[in-house]
Amino acid sequence: MVNKKQVMIKDVMMPGDIVEIPSEISKERIILGPGLRRDGDTIYACKAGSLKVQPPSICYIDSYQKRYIPCRGENVVGIVTQKMGDIFKVDIGSSDQASLSYLAFEGASKRNRPDIQVGDVVFAKLLIASKDMESELVCVDSHGKKGKLGILGVDGMLLNCSLSLIRKILNPDNPFFKLFAEERAYEIAVGMNGKIWINAKSVHETIALANAIFAVEYTPKNQVNHLCQKISQIILQCS
Repeated sequence: MVNKKQVMIKDVMMPGDIVEIPSEISKERIILGPGLRRDGDTIYACKAGSLKVQPPSICYIDSYQKRYIPCRGENVVGIVTQKMGDIFKVDIGSSDQASLSYLAFEGASKRNRPDIQVGDVVFAKLLIASKDMESELVCVDSHGKKGKLGILGVDGMLLNCSLSLIRKILNPDNPFFKLFAEERAYEIAVGMNGKIWINAKSVHETIALANAIFAVEYTPKNQVNHLCQKISQIILQCS
């Protein structure tokens, strides 16, 4: 028998569970996030995790996973693995590699091609993401400007982490990046696919920032300031 569960914060769901939406949330206006699927008027959980609600009517399942499912409009960090004519293949951590055209860069043309080599790290946006089509990346926004997108430097470090950690550090309420910037200067590109590129003034600072990012996953919000100060002290001792 399939279980029915009321939408509650931190409620644990299993695949196949039916989610019963409270009467104060309109079923016609509800927005389903990752982990939830609608079949007619019935909403099912399609993966295990904690059921969460973001006011006014956004429901999703927060789970620990490393396999990335491409979603249109998300920024990702990928590694160029192959060049096929005018198309580059990029590993973004999903089941299939994404494609990146040489024309998907600001100012790119047949005469002015971007200098991309196999092994380069790129920060791009998903233009097409579908289960029936190959994912397509671009390194420009809707106005044709690169902004913060493009090829990342070779001096940085590439990290692989869980998708839940990415969502936690990108949460506007999480003060980690702001507090660490007060201690040390750094560059960072965070992809929704669980890949992070970081670069600091020295190797010691880069490694310290990487360790701090991994530590944030298990650090309460009220102890993030102490974590940043502790990492800064370790950097001073290693200098």
